[in-house]
Amino acid sequence: MAFHEVRFPDNISRGARGGPERRTQIVELASGDEERNASWANSRRRYDVAYGIRRADDLAAVVAFFEARNGRLHGFRYKDWADYKSSLPSQAVSSTDQQIGTGNGSQQSFQLAKRYISGAQTWVRTITKPVAGTVRVALGMVEQLSGWALDTTTGVITFTTAPAGGVIIRAGFEFDVPVRFDSDTLDVTLDFERLGSITAIPLLEIRR
Repeated sequence: MAFHEVRFPDNISRGARGGPERRTQIVELASGDEERNASWANSRRRYDVAYGIRRADDLAAVVAFFEARNGRLHGFRYKDWADYKSSLPSQAVSSTDQQIGTGNGSQQSFQLAKRYISGAQTWVRTITKPVAGTVRVALGMVEQLSGWALDTTTGVITFTTAPAGGVIIRAGFEFDVPVRFDSDTLDVTLDFERLGSITAIPLLEIRR
């Protein structure tokens, strides 16, 4: 099951719908109270990109992309326009957006991550598909223009020299979501004006 480092067409994904899902088991007790347990530690995202098809050419692009991925077989990159960067939607990416680790004098590699904070609760999302050319790194609050390398297929940053103990490593970036098609069938409709549509094109996030 190869992962293809290619992004689904941006002009079609822009009109898609979808977002995160979680799985929670809820048991209702005889008293009317509930017991709730999280089946998943992390969320997973679902999308339907059929809403982004506006022209016959869009339809042809999706069919070609689907065939090249062999349906559900191979994963690919997807830009979630509602959540694709380390900063707030209204702000530009900066090198201090997200804390990704603390130096100890020996560790050289750090995984990109994004924090989602609400009140006292925080959920940390591992970022494995950063967009090349968008990643910025800082030690403390000082941006580092060199001395590090990025693996865009895993989201791991490796420093030439391990950051000193206690130094906070921060990063800013844009990122894609690793997904696959969630159906081996495309139900294509062609109307009288030769304009095409597809009822649904479900995508499912791959946990890598």
